[in-house]
Amino acid sequence: MSPSGNLQRCAATAAGLTIPNLLHRNATRYADRPALTTLGADDTLTWEQLRDRVAAVAMGLHDLGLRAGDRMLMMMPSRVEHWLVDLAAVHLGAVPSTVYATLSPDQLRYLAQHSDARLLVLDGAAELERWRPLLAEAPNLRHVVVIDGEHDGTVPFRQVLAAGEQAHRADPAAFEKRWQEVRPEQPVTVLYTSGTTGDPKGVLLSHHNVVYQSVVLEATVDVPDHAPSLAYLPLAHIAERMLGVYNPIYRAGHVTVCPDPARLAEGLKAVRPVSFFGVPRVWEKMAAGIQAYVAAADEQVRTAFAAASAAALEAHRLREAKRPVPAELTTKLVALDTAVLRPVRAMLGLDHVQWAGSGAAPIPVDVLLFLAGLGVDVLEVWGMTETTGTCTINTPTDFRTGTVGRVNTGMDLKLADDGEILVRGPLVCLGYLRPDGTVEPVTDAGGWLATGDVGTLDADGYLTITDRKKELLINSSGKNISPAQIENLLRAHPLIGQAVAIGDRRPYVTALIVLDEDAAPVWARAHGIADPTLPALAADPVLLAEIRAAVEVANAKLARPEQVKAFRVLPTAWTPESGELTPTLKLRRRIVADRYAATIDELYG
Repeated sequence: MSPSGNLQRCAATAAGLTIPNLLHRNATRYADRPALTTLGADDTLTWEQLRDRVAAVAMGLHDLGLRAGDRMLMMMPSRVEHWLVDLAAVHLGAVPSTVYATLSPDQLRYLAQHSDARLLVLDGAAELERWRPLLAEAPNLRHVVVIDGEHDGTVPFRQVLAAGEQAHRADPAAFEKRWQEVRPEQPVTVLYTSGTTGDPKGVLLSHHNVVYQSVVLEATVDVPDHAPSLAYLPLAHIAERMLGVYNPIYRAGHVTVCPDPARLAEGLKAVRPVSFFGVPRVWEKMAAGIQAYVAAADEQVRTAFAAASAAALEAHRLREAKRPVPAELTTKLVALDTAVLRPVRAMLGLDHVQWAGSGAAPIPVDVLLFLAGLGVDVLEVWGMTETTGTCTINTPTDFRTGTVGRVNTGMDLKLADDGEILVRGPLVCLGYLRPDGTVEPVTDAGGWLATGDVGTLDADGYLTITDRKKELLINSSGKNISPAQIENLLRAHPLIGQAVAIGDRRPYVTALIVLDEDAAPVWARAHGIADPTLPALAADPVLLAEIRAAVEVANAKLARPEQVKAFRVLPTAWTPESGELTPTLKLRRRIVADRYAATIDELYG
């Protein structure tokens, strides 16, 4: 189909649809098909059961005063009740928003006041303890609902459900009337950006935004309807909102919710999803784990893996070039894949994956190529909360490694004079929520959204992200330097979990390096190092020599002003809880610069 024909089809398919429309279609057309399951539990809801449960919760929330246009905050992990409460609010025309559990008290206070939420839904006692000191500062908050247990001053979820079931039985038409009044242009959620600098912004997404994104994904990625998927990322993240909630509703898929991201490996093996999205850190850990597994195996296994990986990578490169894979290579690869690679993919739970995606941050090309050699083509995408997630995409039949693909159907993309990426189209959000409930526009008079990302376009329209506009380093000689490029090259080494390039208004570039807390101890034991803890390794001469070699490899790919002249391996790990990373594992550069100011000064001493 031509691009214009595809655009017309996508626009026509999405026209007039809302999330309630689609949920009720599924409950009618696919009543007995599975919709939601909790990992490790026998509690699957069919589409009909999900619709009925959503109706009851919606009427229970309505009984608490939640109305169309009201905002509702939620703090809980991926669990069935999270989906129920969220979808119930949407059926009332209210606007749900999931809050990251890793936010500080000041950040929670900001969200409570900025959102002007009427209702707060919490997972249990731990979340309630964090919120109690803040409740007095949210004067329009009417009720706090707690999913687990009974707590003073709150409403138990079981009470909401029971009251809603009774109300729905008494007047089922009331629920039907409310969800049928929801329109495609209305907000379906407000997502607060993770705020690498400054306060987070509340991004309002419409029903049409998320439905159109689902339609485009269906047209772009060949994954069957009713496919199994695993939801493990926070629902505060646009990727999980789309892939764990809205797209499965559009495709009538079967979502297994993983309440604890630490159980991801278990979840993948249990679900064996057909499609899977991971932030770069997830893929890097998988690659490091397989590399360690192969390195520890005997020579026969290592030789077989190398041969199979080489064949898979050769086929990958031919597909990338849109050239046919020779019959001889196909035959060879089928045999090697069956004997060597497929069992390894099965160990990861990726043996059924037809589409694997990565986004939210750059991923080293070496990691992509290693995984391609495993038979998993991890395809980079690019987008942001303001573009309803994916705005450019690599697909299994149209990809270019090292780029984030070509622009989605219906979207326009261009580069400003300074390289900033500008986009417009049906995936651009409604705007930013203001505290008074009005909407702050995100586009200029021509409808263009300035994304803040800087990139390049090749002759075929493939986009490469080079950096964040606000994060470019300008050294003391006036040279513009991309820290992301440097950091990406450093993180290509499996020992390096995080890296931050320093050099703004400095004479040369230095780097702070954090070891991979999974790969480093394995490497240490393999090299006879007695103490594999991060503090000990950060001072170990053997490991430091390995890191120095990794820096030299990275420097060989960089221009002279970009090369790392000095580095420091830090004796700790960085996590969202420690503050150096956002909940979506992006670097908080300002916090890193402040926290390690003395160390940075030493690198320039």
